[in-house]
Parts: sequence; C-alpha cells; structure tokens
Amino acid sequence: MVDKDLLSVQEARSLVRAAKKAQAELALLDQEHIDCIVKAISEAARSQAESLAALAVEETGFGKVQDKTAKNILASEQLFEAIKDMKTIGVLSEDKVKKITEIAVPVGVIAGIVPSTNPTSTTIYKSMISIKSGNAIVFTPHPSAKKCIGKTVEIIRAALSKCGVSEDLVSVMSIPTIQGSGELMKVADLILATGGPGMVKAAYSSGTPALGVGAGNVPAYIERSANVEDAVRKIFMSKTFDNGTICASEQSIVTESVIADKVRAAVIAEGGYFLEGECLEKVKRVMERGNGSMNPDIVGRDAAYIAKIAGITIPHGVTVLLSDEKGIGPKYPFSKEKLTGLLGFYVVEDWKEACETCHALLENGGIGHSLSIHSQNEEVIREFGIKKPVSRLLVNTPSTQGAVGLSTSLFPSFTLGCGTVGGSATSDNVTPLNLMNVRRIAYDLGTTTSHHAHEAAGSSTLDVSAITAMIVEQLKQMV
Repeated sequence: MVDKDLLSVQEARSLVRAAKKAQAELALLDQEHIDCIVKAISEAARSQAESLAALAVEETGFGKVQDKTAKNILASEQLFEAIKDMKTIGVLSEDKVKKITEIAVPVGVIAGIVPSTNPTSTTIYKSMISIKSGNAIVFTPHPSAKKCIGKTVEIIRAALSKCGVSEDLVSVMSIPTIQGSGELMKVADLILATGGPGMVKAAYSSGTPALGVGAGNVPAYIERSANVEDAVRKIFMSKTFDNGTICASEQSIVTESVIADKVRAAVIAEGGYFLEGECLEKVKRVMERGNGSMNPDIVGRDAAYIAKIAGITIPHGVTVLLSDEKGIGPKYPFSKEKLTGLLGFYVVEDWKEACETCHALLENGGIGHSLSIHSQNEEVIREFGIKKPVSRLLVNTPSTQGAVGLSTSLFPSFTLGCGTVGGSATSDNVTPLNLMNVRRIAYDLGTTTSHHAHEAAGSSTLDVSAITAMIVEQLKQMV
C-alpha cells in the first residue's frame, strides 16, 4: 500500500530542491529582465481570468464567476501596474552623504499556502510578488481547490518557459497532505500563509520565518453623520462580492439608535432580510459545526442557498440574511466571522458605545485585521483610527474592495497582515518588498573619533576613561 503522507513529504523536498536551483539562476538576472518575466505572468493570467474563475467556482462551490474574475484581474493586471516600477533587484539606493548603500537580497524559496476561498487570485498574486523580488515559490494547495490552483500554476509555468527561465520558479504540490505541507514549511526559506487560523498557526510554529494573516471579523460602523443609503449600499456591495469569501468583508453592522430605523429600512431596501423566530433558529443550526467553527457548506454561498439548506422561505431578491444580535462571543454565531451572505446587526447609543462594541467584535476573532466606518465626523474617524486594534480602518468605502486595494489606494493584495496584535509578523498588505532582505553597506564617515581612538590605543598607557569621554563628545557633535 502506498503511503500518501510519505509521498507528499518527498514531493515537498523535491520541489524545493528544484526551486532552489531555479532561484539561484533567477538571482543572476537584472531588474529589467525580472520585470519582463513578471509582465509575462501578468498577461498570461489576465488572459485566463474568467476561465480560472469559472474553474474555481465549479470546483469549490464558493463565490461567483464574475467576482472571482475581478479578483483575478486585480491579482494580475492591476497588481502589475502597482509593482512595475518598484525597485527590488540589485542596488536599491545609494546615499552619498550618509555613505550607505542598500542592496536587495531575495529570501530564496517561499512556501505559498493558498486558501479555497480565493484560490486562483491568491496563486497569481503570490507568484508575481515572489518573482518580482527574485524568489521562487512552491504552493501547497487547499485540497478542495487543488484542480484550479494547479491549472493556475500551469499557466504561470508556461509563461516562465516562454521567457526562457526555469518553470521550477513556480510549482505546486500534487499530493497535498498535512505532513507534506508541514515538510514544505520546514524546508522553505520563508512561508507566505493565507488560510485558516490553524494553518497560519502551523506556519508560525514551523521554525521557518513566516508572514501570515489572521481571521477578519470586520465590524461596519454607521455613525449618525453618515450618508445612510450610501453606507448600506457599499456594505452590501462588499458583502455580496464573491459571496463574502474575502476575509475583509463586513461581518456585522453597528449603528446608533438615533438612526437605527433609517439604517434598517435602507438594509431592507438594499436586499437584506431580518431573520426572526424559528427562521432564525433554523439558520443558526446550519451556521456552525459541533465544535463552533464555520460550516463549510455555507461558505461563499448566497442568501437563497443558505435559506434552502436551512429549510426556510425568504422573499425573492434577498441577498443578505441578518439577525438582531444582543451579545458577542461563542454563544452568538452572528457575532463571529461569516464568509457568506450573513450579517449581525447591533444598535448602540453613541460612538463611544460603538467603540466598545466594535472592539469586542474584533476580539471575537478579528483582532488586528480591518474595521469599516461610515461617517462624516473626522474627530470620530480619527478616534477610531488611533484606538482600534486593526491594521486597516476603511472609511466610507466597501470593506472588501477597500482592504484589497480595489476602491482605495492600499496596495493590491490577497495577503492582509494583522500585525502582532493579530498574531501576524506584519500589518501590511503584503508586497514584493516584504519578500526580500536588505543588505546595507556602511562606510566610515571620516570623523576624528576613529583617529583619536587609534592614537589613544597606540599609547603606552591605555586611558579607557579618556577614550570613552572623547567618543561621547564626538557623538554629541554628530547629533
């Protein structure tokens, strides 16, 4: 009997060996050549954006072809526009005054962990930023998205071959097991992890440097000065985008009692449906598994699908199901991350109580990620920006599109860091600059410090206190 785990471990080792050889050859190329390769990958992926999206939906059952196509375009065409002029190879800068030269140094071979919710777009994105910074990448795909991720890698490898470089710069495991993925993370030089909390934790526990992201339990606060109709429209635009599969999508609406009725009416007009009584209880029963984790059967699904498997009837045209939620925590499923057409709804008295509620929601599985606020009050916006434990505060914009850089000037990214508060090594939208080291050549400044120290050291009697005092004086003059 064939041991699948052993085969997976061996495959991980073989792919990394081949990737290291390919990366060593890539490291000899200049910036212009690298940029041509990245452009070729971008164009190849862009040309297949829709077919890859369709394949992803067919295989995983998550999301919408139209929206996954938009994500593939963001990860290829729009990403290339953002990085094409970025200096990532060779000498980055030379400061003649400070006498420091900075040189880019690739990290080597990256282990790319890809989720089933955004499989093709994440694969394109990670491949492009890895190559741009002079690295190779080996993917471990989510088993339920193995086919579409494999097809994406196939397209990228064909582009690499046409550019005259090794296809082994981008590869994917064909036998992805937990043991094989664990081995990949151990033998790679850096882990770029996008996925569930368990996988990200495993990445940080592997002993290999890692950049991981956390869960996003994004509150959307509609403050009393907001344009309510515009705010609700944008929240629904975001929440229904690819059926909520991006971790930056809104998970709860928090609003003030003084405008609550207006917000509720706008929600209903936009296609929201407030669950009550037995309907609410039936939906709650299909939201989670026995251990309290999200039920994968409803991930990336629309309201009609959720209603069907819950056994309830909802009006035609409903796009999002909501629940008036009274609490936050394990016993309140609508207070958690829901990567599907579900939203919690909270009413508070003022922005100070909203602050507390949003903080509690973030603590309930979204700390460090993102928060959305709709307001015209710059003082309140600034207060949230200063005090909320998030890496992105998204103002008057759809949270999904804002966080990944579609509707804001944030870097186009499908790896959204959550900072140390969220258990992540970075708070950035990860870019090629996160995937390289910087070597600094620092020259002597020609001060008299070294000269005097040398004279003192050469004297027959070493006066340590005199040398120390002299150095301190010189440092004072430099400050």
